[in-house]
Amino acid sequence: MRQILLDTETTGLDPKQGHRVIEVAAIEISNRKVSERRFHRYLNPEREIDAGAAEVHGLTLERLHDEPKFAEIAPALLEFIGGAELIIHNAPFDVGFLNKELELAGLPVLSHHCPSVIDTLKLAKELHPGKKNNLNALCDRYQIDNSHRTLHGALLDTELLGEVYLAMTRGQDSLLGEGGEQDEQMVAASGDMPRVPVRVLLASAEDLAQHAQQLTDIAKASKGACLWQQLETQA
Repeated sequence: MRQILLDTETTGLDPKQGHRVIEVAAIEISNRKVSERRFHRYLNPEREIDAGAAEVHGLTLERLHDEPKFAEIAPALLEFIGGAELIIHNAPFDVGFLNKELELAGLPVLSHHCPSVIDTLKLAKELHPGKKNNLNALCDRYQIDNSHRTLHGALLDTELLGEVYLAMTRGQDSLLGEGGEQDEQMVAASGDMPRVPVRVLLASAEDLAQHAQQLTDIAKASKGACLWQQLETQA
């Protein structure tokens, strides 16, 4: 299944209070690498931006005045993310805003277009309980350079999230590792190698006697509850 990293910036904290999305970014993960396939748009929210939100992302209504509205870019966004598993940090926040924007545009909610969502904040809390798990803290923990992140930005945060997600899930790689096709070819080639005969050593009469005595001792100590001895008797 395709995986898409996604992030948004907004005018405030609650879409139910009329706050809107002002930036959306999505980047595809390919072969466990953050790829160059990406979608990024700034948006005109058609409303004022809360001062607290502006301090976080640095975007103003004046800066966004000539940008497209969400309904105008929605078809292209849905085409890019359609059918993919989304990877979002604090997913309920972004999903809530996107669902509201889709509703205002007369379109089905996000789950109609994307089958599943991975919340990396939830994943981080499971991996690192009791610790800070915001994006900056995770970058520090996994030694990912975020020195250029002076403000939040959907595209930059999505790029960083990709590196964080790959670091958090590195232990889930297959036994083939990350060598991909080359490793698969090596495994396939190993199937053509001649098999080394296996040497079988049979138990001696003394070994069998010691084994029987061991089972008798276990049965005595467990008051007849030696399962191995019971199975041998039945056989």
